[in-house]
Amino acid sequence: MSDDWKNGDPFADPQDPAALEREQRRLEREEKRRKREAKRSEKEAAKQRPPAPEPPAEPPPPPRTPEQEFWDEDPEPIETPSADPSEPKSKSTEPVPPKSEPRAAESRAEAPSAAAAAGAAAASAADPTPTPAPEQPIEQSWEAEPPPPPDADIWGDEGDPAKVRAGGRGRRAGRGGDGGRGGGAATAIGRLRRHPFRIAGVIVLVLIAWFLIALFQPFHGDGSGQVQVQVPKGSSVSEVGDLLGEKGVIDSSTLFQIRVTLEGKRSSLYAGSFTLAKGMSYGDAIEALSTPPVKRVTTVTIPEGYTRSQAAQLVEEDGVPGSYTKKTIKSKYLDPADYGGKGGKDLEGFLFPNTFELKPKAPVADLVELQLKDFKRQIKKVDLGFAKSKNLTVFDVLIIASMIEREAGIAKQRKLVASVIYNRLKDGMPLGIDATIRFATGNYTKPLTESELGIDSPYNTRENVGLPPGPINSPGLDGIQAAAHPAKSDFIFYVNKPNTCGVLAFSATEDEFEADVAAYNKAREANGGNEPTTCGE
Repeated sequence: MSDDWKNGDPFADPQDPAALEREQRRLEREEKRRKREAKRSEKEAAKQRPPAPEPPAEPPPPPRTPEQEFWDEDPEPIETPSADPSEPKSKSTEPVPPKSEPRAAESRAEAPSAAAAAGAAAASAADPTPTPAPEQPIEQSWEAEPPPPPDADIWGDEGDPAKVRAGGRGRRAGRGGDGGRGGGAATAIGRLRRHPFRIAGVIVLVLIAWFLIALFQPFHGDGSGQVQVQVPKGSSVSEVGDLLGEKGVIDSSTLFQIRVTLEGKRSSLYAGSFTLAKGMSYGDAIEALSTPPVKRVTTVTIPEGYTRSQAAQLVEEDGVPGSYTKKTIKSKYLDPADYGGKGGKDLEGFLFPNTFELKPKAPVADLVELQLKDFKRQIKKVDLGFAKSKNLTVFDVLIIASMIEREAGIAKQRKLVASVIYNRLKDGMPLGIDATIRFATGNYTKPLTESELGIDSPYNTRENVGLPPGPINSPGLDGIQAAAHPAKSDFIFYVNKPNTCGVLAFSATEDEFEADVAAYNKAREANGGNEPTTCGE
C-alpha cells in the first residue's frame, strides 16, 4: 500500500507543533496526577500507619511503561487538531502548577522522546498490529518520593500495617523486650546444657549462698517470747547446741556449733541459768551465752569423801533451809536396795559430791534430789564388769570407793589402795582401815585412842573381816572407778611415808611393812609426837 495517505496528516509528522503541544500537556497532566497520587498515598499511609519507627527505606519501584501510564491517566476531551497551525491551541482548564528548574529540564529532555511517541501513535493507526511504545527514561526527583504501587504494593515488603506493627514489636522484643529476655534465658540454658561443669558450678554457688545465709542469718529477727535455759556446768558446745535446739531457741545445733567455732568462743560459753527467746539468731544466742549470767541462785559444793554429817554442816552454812541429815535417810528418787544395799540404813554413799545451784530459798530436799539424780547419771559411766566377777555389787563398790577416798591421800594411789583391799578380801584378812573407825566414832581430826581403835562396831575393820555395813562417805567418780578397776599387785600393807604429804609406802610382806612402820614412828617421835608430814608447810 502506498504511504501517500500520510501526507498532510499532522499526527504523522513528529515535528508538528500541535503534536508537540499535545504531548507537552499530556506530560504535564501526568506529572500532576503523580503528585496527586503521591499526596493521597501519603495521607492514607499517615492514617493507617501506626506510630512506629519508620521502616527501612525501600528501593524505588521499577519504572512504569507508557502503556501503564496511558491507561492509568484520567480521560480528557479529545482535541481535534486544527489544520491551520496558526490557529490558537485550546488549553486545559486546569491550572498548571509551577515547575522547578529540574522539572523543566527534564521536560525539555523528554521532548524528542514525545515526538517519537507521537510518530509511533500515527503509525499504529495505519497498522492494526500494536507497536510497543519506547520506554520512558526514569525520572529522578529529590523533592518527592515516587508513588507506591496500589493495594498490597503500597506497603512494599512490609505488607499490611497490622503486620508491620506486629513485626516491629517482634523485632523490638527480640532486641530488648520480654521476648529478648526469654530468648536470652533460653540461650543461657542451652549453653549450660552444653557445659555440665557450668551447671555444677552454678549448683555449688547456690548451695554456698544458701549455707552462708543459713549460717549468718542476715535477715533473722530477735526471736519471740522467753525461754528459761539451764546450761549445766561442764557442758560441751555440742551439748549446749542440742539443749538450745530442744528448747526451740535456735534452728540447728550443727550450725550453732559452726558459728561458735568461727567466732572463737568455744571456751567462752558460760554455764548457768539464762533467759533467752524462741527463734533467736545464732549470733544473739552466742552473745547471750558468752555473757556471765546474773546469779540469782544458791550455790552449794559438796566435796568428795564428805560424810552426811560433814555435808549437813556445809549446807547449813550456805543458808539452805531444812535438815540435811533427816532428808538423806531415804528418798523417793533412789532406793539403795536397787544397787545391792538391802541393809543400808540411809543414803550414805549415794549423795554424789558436786557443785549444785538452787533457787533462792529452795528447801534442802531439792539439793538431795539433785545429788541422787547426779549419782544415777555418773554410775552409768562406770564399767562394773570386773567387780561383778568378784561377786561385788554396786553397793560393795561404793563401800570400797568411800574407803579409798579417805586412805589414798593422792590421786595416783587410788588403784593401789584398791588392790590392797581386794587382796585382803581375797585372803580373808581384816582390812585394818582406820577411816572406818573414824566414821564410827566421829573423830576426823584427832589421833585415835586405844579405846577408839578397839570400839565394838561393825565399822571397826581392825576387828571384823570383810567390808563394813555401808559406805563411810560420798565417793567421787574417780574413787568409784578405782574401786571397780583396782591395780594388779601383791600389796597387802601400806603406811604413810614420813615427811611427805599423803604419800604411802606399800609392801607385800609383813617384814617390809614392819620396817615401814618403824621408820614412820621414828619420824613421829622426832616431830614431838605429831604426824611427820609436810602438808602444813
